[in-house]
Amino acid sequence: MPPAAAPEPAAANLCSPREVSALLRARGIRPSKALGQNFLVDRHVLDRIVAAADLPPGARVLEVGAGLGVLTSALLDAGARVTAVEKDPALQPILRERLGARPGFELVCGDALALDYAALFAPGACTHLVSNLPYSVGSRVVVAAATCPRPPERMTLLLQKEVGDRFAAPEGSPGRGAVSVWLQRLYDVSAVREGPPACFVPRPEVTSVVLVLARHGRHPLPPAHDALLRDLSRAAFLHRRKQLAASLRSAGPLSRPADFVRDALAACGLPPTARPEELSVAQWIGFSRRWLPPDAPGA
Repeated sequence: MPPAAAPEPAAANLCSPREVSALLRARGIRPSKALGQNFLVDRHVLDRIVAAADLPPGARVLEVGAGLGVLTSALLDAGARVTAVEKDPALQPILRERLGARPGFELVCGDALALDYAALFAPGACTHLVSNLPYSVGSRVVVAAATCPRPPERMTLLLQKEVGDRFAAPEGSPGRGAVSVWLQRLYDVSAVREGPPACFVPRPEVTSVVLVLARHGRHPLPPAHDALLRDLSRAAFLHRRKQLAASLRSAGPLSRPADFVRDALAACGLPPTARPEELSVAQWIGFSRRWLPPDAPGA
């Protein structure tokens, strides 16, 4: 018997590994490691992402890395208006064929790292980021969204578990880094479900996790202090094994003598031997305040 015909994009069951593989073959598409392409085919994980997004009716959602549109379609089914970003020219026609006629769908053909996140999350634009993020750009997309002038209210993401663990790492844990501090200043970060390699076509070599970042508003900062906090924590975590008093002696324009750093730590109730991963977000804010000019807001 001749082989069964590949399903048309509009009819393919995108939660079937067999049908997704057949669709990719029929279109001559070989998933790209360079683009971090792993297509979600697990209905339970898909449903968990949509439930965790907790979208209000008519929510405007940015989706980065729309792929074949399985998550896009589920978000539209949930009543969202979706701006879907896809870089791969081979996938863009499939998205148009499957979803182009659906109300609330907008396709942006381009690189997620070249997006204007300030415009995408401006007043009246998107309020949520919901994505199965390509492994190759996941961290950079989240940081770009979180550091724009009006960050999304909520981010619900499927991404590499190692990256998710770093985003959620509490003070004192070895995985904590500067990005942990930046994100946790704005968001409560929690993992809600793991996604093993079998959830994807092709199967990646790592486990993924559904991560929720929910805005909390507990640590408002003027823009200048926010930028300083990011710069200072970035400089400190470049030498995470060193005590802050040592690492910040050679931090370029942010360099300060060891006695200055120890006094700043003492003002936050921290020992002079503190290392960067030991500080909570509130302590990082108090510590960085010592670097502000005396007339700066919040100094």
